[in-house]
Amino acid sequence: MQIRHLKRLGVALLLAWVFFMPTTHAHAQDATPAKLSEADRAAVGRIEEYLNSVSTLESRFLQASSNGSYAEGKMYLSRPGKMRLQYDPPVPILIIVAKGNLIYVDKELQQVSYVDANDTPAGFLVREEISLFGDDLIITGLMREAQTLRLSLVRAKDPLEGALTLVFSDRPMQLKKWVVTDAQGVTTTVSLMGARVGAKIDPELFVFRDPRTNNTWDQF
Repeated sequence: MQIRHLKRLGVALLLAWVFFMPTTHAHAQDATPAKLSEADRAAVGRIEEYLNSVSTLESRFLQASSNGSYAEGKMYLSRPGKMRLQYDPPVPILIIVAKGNLIYVDKELQQVSYVDANDTPAGFLVREEISLFGDDLIITGLMREAQTLRLSLVRAKDPLEGALTLVFSDRPMQLKKWVVTDAQGVTTTVSLMGARVGAKIDPELFVFRDPRTNNTWDQF
């Protein structure tokens, strides 16, 4: 894979998580609150209950963007507050959530970027208490299909910054994928494969040692 393509892919990977960062609103997102029936609200309640029941999650993932980029890797989630996205070679990217930061590491360039995790979907997924009916989120859509639920959200703070759609299998409830649409209209889909919920995860996976300074970032 050419270096230039790797750099474009790295940008796409970052956008998959930092889609709420301010940018030009080239494609306005639909921020109209969905009109939810009682059955819809009950389904959202079941989604919320499921998300709050997940203490740990470990899974392989496939990530594909509408701009043509593609990557695979492994995801680790430990709530509250911890996440790791570890991309397979040749993609030199590592993403760790620690101490309220999303840490984006380009191992090839030895570059490290820090973003407030609360400004990313990662911050939403690692919250101690996930509230889908909270004031900071707008539910813009809920699709109930055969054994599948698709929940679409934007941030109330600035709904034009991007949209997040969570896709679940139903009965039993399980997170299968999420789709991020950024303000430029680029969509990035992350599909989970062979997810394990509730398994013990090595806490060292959420420790980041900055190679430039030898400083250690952890969540403990």
